[in-house]
Amino acid sequence: MKQNFYLSKVERFVVPDELVEWTEAYPEYAPMKFTSSQILARPVYADLEIGSPNFKPQWNALDGNISRCSHEGEYAIVKGYPRNMHGRTGLCGRGVLGRWGPNHAADPIVTRWKMASGEPVLHETTRLPILQFVCIQRRDNGQWAIPGGMVDPGERVSATLMREFMEEALSSMEMSQEQKEVAEEQLKELFQGGEEVYSGYVDDPRNTDNAWMETVAYNFHELNENGVLHQLQLRAGDDAQAVKWQDISGDLDLYASHRDFIQKVAEKRHAHW
Repeated sequence: MKQNFYLSKVERFVVPDELVEWTEAYPEYAPMKFTSSQILARPVYADLEIGSPNFKPQWNALDGNISRCSHEGEYAIVKGYPRNMHGRTGLCGRGVLGRWGPNHAADPIVTRWKMASGEPVLHETTRLPILQFVCIQRRDNGQWAIPGGMVDPGERVSATLMREFMEEALSSMEMSQEQKEVAEEQLKELFQGGEEVYSGYVDDPRNTDNAWMETVAYNFHELNENGVLHQLQLRAGDDAQAVKWQDISGDLDLYASHRDFIQKVAEKRHAHW
């Protein structure tokens, strides 16, 4: 079973659904061990290999300024390696992930009501208002997604949420310092009022038996049709190749678990899905 874009040349060991759980005996299970050479070449960003003399991680704890805690509780360490709590993935090592164990991300779901003539637009079938969210097209695989990213060591999740939105949906990395400060000031109030949508493990194509993605997703919703979101000009940047306001519906095809997060927001706001 070939993995897609991230690990296209890596063969994952086949894991039937009934044998995913570690509690199920699978004596034939012999996954390939793989860590991308690009990860190994970035020791400042990524962990060293387990067993390296200078690498003594504190599992299930705050390790210096790196959180090795899982949102879902304590994970097991087996033969010196963290074990994916959600079971076998068909691949061990880190794959293309920087950290052993949990790799923490943050996903800002920025929404507004679709408006026409000053009134919310209702879906013709459900008669529920249509919600829109800022959607980016990932540069690495072309899939549409929430504009999120990795939490930097020592960074508060609240800071990650706004930074990632600015980098991917406003192209803040190409702004002058003055322009960036203006945009931050404009977004400050909106990003102070977020509501948590999800916190935990993510079913991500990069996951392995020893490294996996976890995220915190927050919804930042603007009620005022003349608010900051109508003043800012969306511009794709960093890991995004395109950005747009996307109508929310059950027909969406989004990266990884992002569709599930968007559905939670639609249901919470009693919007069309």
